[in-house]
Amino acid sequence: MSRAFFKRLTDDRGAVLIEFAIVAPVLVFMMAGVVDMSNAFGRKLVLEQGTQRAIEKIMQTTEMDTVEGTLKTEVICQVNGLNANGTCKSTPITTSNVTVTYRLECKAAGGGITTQTSTDADAFDALTCTAGSTEARYISVAVTDKYAPLFPFNFGSLNADGTYHVSATAGMRTQ
Repeated sequence: MSRAFFKRLTDDRGAVLIEFAIVAPVLVFMMAGVVDMSNAFGRKLVLEQGTQRAIEKIMQTTEMDTVEGTLKTEVICQVNGLNANGTCKSTPITTSNVTVTYRLECKAAGGGITTQTSTDADAFDALTCTAGSTEARYISVAVTDKYAPLFPFNFGSLNADGTYHVSATAGMRTQ
């Protein structure tokens, strides 16, 4: 009887199954995290591409709208996509998610740089640098969005509303 008992103690045929039962939940959680972070990163890339394309378009034309209106419309079209009839989809990004900022940098003869910013195009046009300063004007477009994860796990950067906040910014020098 003692020989049979010791033989069963040294038998390791079920060890793999027990090890797998211990490791499997960890692997599943890791996979869920990778999938969620990949989807959030993909959403951020879509936002970045939308802002870049809007800046490219503004460099080409603003014939039907203001610069700000063209930028906002183009970001919305790029991020949301188009309907079957060729019009822009209206969700999930709206004009409230898009911010256009104008910036004036004045470099004084002594080397000091002052910066003035505005979200109003008319107020921006009225801004000037002091005499003898070198002027540089910039425009940037920023878009923000929220990404709701597929799996309700908090990996440290989940906000109180249960989403990840993603954003992108693109800009160019206008003068």
